[in-house]
Amino acid sequence: MSTTATPGRIAFYSSLIIAIIPAILIWIFSKNILWAIVVLGGGTVFGYFVINFFLERFIYRKIKLIYKNIHRLNTEHLSSAEYQKDPISSVSAEVSSWAQERREEIALLKEQERYRREFIGNVSHELKTPIFQLQGYVHTLLDGALNDPEVNERFLGRAAKSADRLVELVNDLTSISQLESGIVQLKQEKFSINSLIKEVFDDLELATERRKITLGFKETSEKNLKVKADRSRIKQVLTNLIMNAIKYGRDKGTVLCGVYDMDKNILVEVTDDGEGIPDASLPRLFERFYRVDKSRTRESGGSGLGLSIVKHIIEAHGQSIHVRSKEGKGSTFGFTLQKAK
Repeated sequence: MSTTATPGRIAFYSSLIIAIIPAILIWIFSKNILWAIVVLGGGTVFGYFVINFFLERFIYRKIKLIYKNIHRLNTEHLSSAEYQKDPISSVSAEVSSWAQERREEIALLKEQERYRREFIGNVSHELKTPIFQLQGYVHTLLDGALNDPEVNERFLGRAAKSADRLVELVNDLTSISQLESGIVQLKQEKFSINSLIKEVFDDLELATERRKITLGFKETSEKNLKVKADRSRIKQVLTNLIMNAIKYGRDKGTVLCGVYDMDKNILVEVTDDGEGIPDASLPRLFERFYRVDKSRTRESGGSGLGLSIVKHIIEAHGQSIHVRSKEGKGSTFGFTLQKAK
C-alpha cells in the first residue's frame, strides 16, 4: 500500500480522526447509531474539503515553489508530475542530495586549502635554501674573500650552483603551471619511441660513467614501434625517468627500458635495480616536492618537481603513468602513449 504524503491523503485521515470524536460522543450519550454514522460521514467529507483547501493554498503551493527553485538549480531533471504527486518526499530527496553535494564541496575545499598551505610551505622551503646559500656566498666574498684567490673561485662556483638551482625550480614551477592551465599546446607527431630512448641514452652517457651504470633495452622489448605524441615533451619524460633511475640505481648496475605493443597504445617502461621505494611512499610519489629520501635527493640535486611534471605531461596526452617497486629490488616506471597508425 502506498504511503505517499499527498494533500488528499493527509486531508482524509485528518478529517476522519476529527469526525470520529463527535460521532463517538453522540453514540455514547444518545445511543443513536444512525446519527453517529451521519456525523462521522458528513464530518469527514466536510473536513476533507476544508483541510485539503488550506493544505493546497497555504502549505503545498509554497512547498512546490521551494521545490521548483531547488529543482531549477539542480543538474538532474525530474518531471513536474513527481513533485505534484508527492512534493514533501521530493523536497526531502532534493534537500538531501543538495546537502550531500555541499558536504562534498566543503570537503574538497578543505582538501584544496590543505594542499595550498602545504604547497606554499614547500615552495618557500625550496626557495629559501638556495637563496640563503647564494646570499651567504656573496656576502662572504664582499666581506673580503673576493681578494683571496684560494677562496673566491670556490665560493663563486657554489653561488653559481645555487643560482642554477633557483632557475631550475622556477622553470619547473612554470612548466607545471602551463601544463595545468592548458597554455602549452602539444605538438603531436609520429616518431619512433625506440629511437628517442636511444637518443636519451646518448645524452645521459656522461651521467652513467661515474657509477658505471649500463643503459640498455630489455630483452623482451619490441623494436621500431612508433607513437603519436609531442616528441620534445616525451623526451623530457624519458630524460627525467632515466636520470632518476641512474641517481637511485646501484653502482655498476643497469637501467633498462622496455617498449611493448598494447594494441591501441604503446607501453614504455624504465627499470632500475636500486634500493626501491617504500610502499608507504608510492601513492604520493607524483606529488609536488614529495621526496622519499629528502637528504639524498638534495645531495643529488633536483627541484622535487620532476615526477609531477612527468605525470602532467603524460596525462596531457590522455594517457596514464604508474610505478611498481620493491625495496631492495628496484623500481619500474611505466607509461602509455598512443600508437601511431
